Amino acid sequence: MTSASAALPQQPGRTKAFLRLVMIEHSVFALPFAYIASLTAMFQWDKNIHWGRLLLVTVAMVGLRTFAMAVNRIIDREIDARNPRTAHRELVTGAMSVKHAWTGALIALVVFLGAAALLNPLCLALAPIAVIPMVVYPYGKRFTNFPQAILGLAQAMGPVGGWLAISGSWSWDAVILGLAVGVWIGGFDLIYACQDVETDRKVGVMSVPARFGIPAAIWGARACHTVTTALFVWYAVVTDAGAFFWLGLLIVAGAFVYEHTIVRPNDLSRLNRAFFSVNGFIGIALFVCALLDLLVRGLTV
Repeated sequence: MTSASAALPQQPGRTKAFLRLVMIEHSVFALPFAYIASLTAMFQWDKNIHWGRLLLVTVAMVGLRTFAMAVNRIIDREIDARNPRTAHRELVTGAMSVKHAWTGALIALVVFLGAAALLNPLCLALAPIAVIPMVVYPYGKRFTNFPQAILGLAQAMGPVGGWLAISGSWSWDAVILGLAVGVWIGGFDLIYACQDVETDRKVGVMSVPARFGIPAAIWGARACHTVTTALFVWYAVVTDAGAFFWLGLLIVAGAFVYEHTIVRPNDLSRLNRAFFSVNGFIGIALFVCALLDLLVRGLTV
């Protein structure tokens, strides 16, 4: 067997490792809100779903998120190696080399920029700005106790970008939705960070739980999700949302209550359920309700 033929089976393994590295399935947290923004912009524009543009929004979102996650893992690989919870990650175990991770990240960045260019000139012009917080966030835990604020800013760009992709112009309605998403994700990341308090304090990683304690982080998350709910309501008002969207907000509010019932300062045993299951459900549930609302109000498939 030649060295070339021996190398062939390794590529699928590297691809699978890269997809695990960037946790591609977690796109579910951001994509639904980019879709809500895009579809609302389409409704206000001509009440038709433009599938080509929606596909480009999907490609852009997944490309940017993949780049962000890969860069995060590359920058944090030494910290990950010192944390028992993250020591199994691909760059720590050697399942993925730094070189291949950078290759995947740069490919994802090119895909994002290419999709932005195909959408409209404004999207392409603003695309580099969207990249900045994605790179700054991993460093945030090294210089601020509030890295979740940087994460929230990064995530807020999804709905804004989704709206820009359709309208080609700035929208404050999209900013409201973006802020809601940013505060929401920043809030549940406060909860997620609680599981690493002891390790973070030992290795010098900065975060709200590490600096102020788990109870402060949990209460901070509750405050964030209260603000998130208020922002969703504001968005519903300014976009003249109908009954199905308001039903979605009731479902989201109920999910928030449930999330903060199962996660308490003295009981983090169901943290993963709160982080993955509940928050994944929130995004999908609100998207389904928003889509139904737009269809009932006249959005044409």
